[in-house]
Amino acid sequence: MFPTLFGCRSAHELTRVRGWDKNGPSRILGALPKRSWLKRLRKLGQDILSPLWRHVETMSDATRSRWQWTWVWDDTVFRKYGQDLELVGTWYSGQHKRVVHGIDGVLLLVVIGEGKLVVPVDFAVRRPDPKGPGARCRSKLGWAQIMLDESLIALCRRGLALSAPLVVADSWFSDSKLMVHVANAHHGTMLVQGKTTYTFTMEDGHKVKGADLVNQEDWPWCQSLHAPGCRYARLRAKSATYGAVTLILVDKPGEDRFYLFCLATQIPATRLLRVWARRHLIEQVFRTLKHLLATDACQVHSEDAYYGHLGLRLIASFVLYYTSRVIFKGRVTMDEMIFNVKHHWSSIDFQELELYRLS
Repeated sequence: MFPTLFGCRSAHELTRVRGWDKNGPSRILGALPKRSWLKRLRKLGQDILSPLWRHVETMSDATRSRWQWTWVWDDTVFRKYGQDLELVGTWYSGQHKRVVHGIDGVLLLVVIGEGKLVVPVDFAVRRPDPKGPGARCRSKLGWAQIMLDESLIALCRRGLALSAPLVVADSWFSDSKLMVHVANAHHGTMLVQGKTTYTFTMEDGHKVKGADLVNQEDWPWCQSLHAPGCRYARLRAKSATYGAVTLILVDKPGEDRFYLFCLATQIPATRLLRVWARRHLIEQVFRTLKHLLATDACQVHSEDAYYGHLGLRLIASFVLYYTSRVIFKGRVTMDEMIFNVKHHWSSIDFQELELYRLS
């Protein structure tokens, strides 16, 4: 199931080296329908989050503040080579900076604290060309809303009295209807990165564009106490699309200036900046999936098998992160663990599982 742990890039290469049935991995992954794979992934996330919440909710405010939950959305395109599935389409890839041929997936994570734990909660694959009569395929915004709603409902059914969610996402998710839904349905706050084309009306009445926010210098800058050299500015404004909003301008040394915004809130700017800093952890999950676990090198020929392929790798990415951060306390990286597993697999000689030592 994980050819990279055996030192191979794809399942085809692994079966050829080991002398196994080349169709074995595809049959195993396709043994369950895609709904079963998704249910297993969701159940794993809920089984992890529920005891953590119950353990922390009775502790002091200081302890709970170190175990806050941050909900993170993002999407990525997995390249698909060989025979096309119905899930394959043409999508814009932020990694390649162009339109590519592949499978577009939307992922919902929960980041515990400052990155103590990263738990995959739900995953969806966008279908480019749905069969039969009806509307267009569901957009990433629609999937994001459904995944958040269903995850919060499932956790509430387990008896968890969750606090208002803090949700972060990149500029692709900066939709006014989605932000209003998070605020009205869950009393939460959705923080997104703004675009240079957005227009805002400041408190004094003059209008500015996103490009002006990142290029002009005459803003009330404050020095960040948590990040040396980083400064920020908090502004209040109105938008014809979003209504009253809170703007956070961020200027980090060595990086391009950018701005964040959410619907008008009283949450301190320093807390919003710490919440935004956790968004990069979902990019780390995608790097683990694509590079360490070789998710792109999938050669299955059915939709159910591909869902199994993705579901198992999401679970494996959580296991790797948990082992590295919690068990080894950051002393062993995920790359080192993969390298050691590769080395030991090659020396195992176990006839019952058709594992033979490689010379």
